[in-house]
Amino acid sequence: MFQTLKNAWSEPEIRKKFIYTLIMIIIFRIGGAITVPFLSLSAVQSWMETNATDGNFLEYLNILTGGQLSKATVFSLSITPYINASIIIQLLTYALPPLERLQEEGEEGRKTLNKITGYVALVLALVMSIAYYLTLRNSANAVNYTSGAYGWFAAIVIIACFTAGASFVVWMGNRINEKGIGNGISILLFAGIVARFPTDVGTLWSLFMMDKAKYFFVDLVIMVMFVFMIAFIVFMNEAERKIPIQYAKRVVGRKQYGGQNTHIPIKVCMSGVMPIIFAMSFMSLPATISMFVKPVEYIDETTGFWDKFYFHFINFFRTTSWGYAVLYLILIVAFNYFYVAMQYDPVTIANNLRQSNGGIPGIRPGKPTADYIHRVLSKITLVGAVFLGVIAILPIALGWFDSSLQSLSMGGTSILIVVSVALETARTLESQLMMRHHKGFLG
Repeated sequence: MFQTLKNAWSEPEIRKKFIYTLIMIIIFRIGGAITVPFLSLSAVQSWMETNATDGNFLEYLNILTGGQLSKATVFSLSITPYINASIIIQLLTYALPPLERLQEEGEEGRKTLNKITGYVALVLALVMSIAYYLTLRNSANAVNYTSGAYGWFAAIVIIACFTAGASFVVWMGNRINEKGIGNGISILLFAGIVARFPTDVGTLWSLFMMDKAKYFFVDLVIMVMFVFMIAFIVFMNEAERKIPIQYAKRVVGRKQYGGQNTHIPIKVCMSGVMPIIFAMSFMSLPATISMFVKPVEYIDETTGFWDKFYFHFINFFRTTSWGYAVLYLILIVAFNYFYVAMQYDPVTIANNLRQSNGGIPGIRPGKPTADYIHRVLSKITLVGAVFLGVIAILPIALGWFDSSLQSLSMGGTSILIVVSVALETARTLESQLMMRHHKGFLG
């Protein structure tokens, strides 16, 4: 990977793309340091420290935004509206025929889908901005002016800043796609998550200074564990199952065509981090509801049935609960199967193979081929789902071991996103280098 970066930097055109991407990341980080007017930063941070806990939606958003949500900056929403819009459009593509036809139209159809995604992201950014403003005004008491003409003006400015910041982040991501390196949205998500790592290092250092005898070994184990986790993620990202394909020979005139042997590569972790994001969104709903409808602090003989039920229900969905971990794992497995089923259609693959005179050795064309591919997909999907589940559950297990480690943002999901984006960017660089160094048949 480092050799790839060195070779890429030596190419003037790729170096310009590098610098352009770096400038966009710097602008992204500067925007993450500019606080929105009419907000009290100390009040926002104090409220987030109290409420963005136990795996609720606020903590989930704060992780995806790289901690900017807790700082009430211009880029507080970061790319979360665009991610949510992408998920919505991707799901609707398989449910609405007009969107499905756009996806099948090639490059022009994808451009139209990207425009639709952008408009949906803008609407979501506006809705999320209003919701965040109302939350800060009513719950955190972080808005300086809440009544009269000043209150209306402050509301408009705050909502406009949040919405414009989210739109500007999407614009920067699109510019990176056109003039930079890699996927722009992924690069900005990578930059936001990596920016929180020094804070985690500071947390580990402060714990070490507080109790050196205990946390020396704890910090050492955590560092070794994260190195092992990175290696495991890299291995699973590159792992794939190859289904052998053989094309039949056919004679056209005096020439013979076909007869080649190839394979269909099926990645073990083809769904990426999406099942974890789906499961995390679902699991954060009860904790988010508890922010507005508070459960009783304790129960006794005088507590009513519904208060007892709600108390146990909310406690079940706390990240410290074993039930939370089990249900979280089950949802990751289920969403992984769901996401793979949307991406991969064994019947379509089998039909394409039969039309091109190809087939799997030892398997008859048509339905037997589709059934075989489906069985292989089921086994591969299960392996990938268990891998994602282990990565997601590991930080929760750390919290069981020591509650002081729950504040670490270097969770499995964050590391999975960072490593996946790094590998994707490295592959993009390698392909661009190959295109520039390949001489072709005229070279």
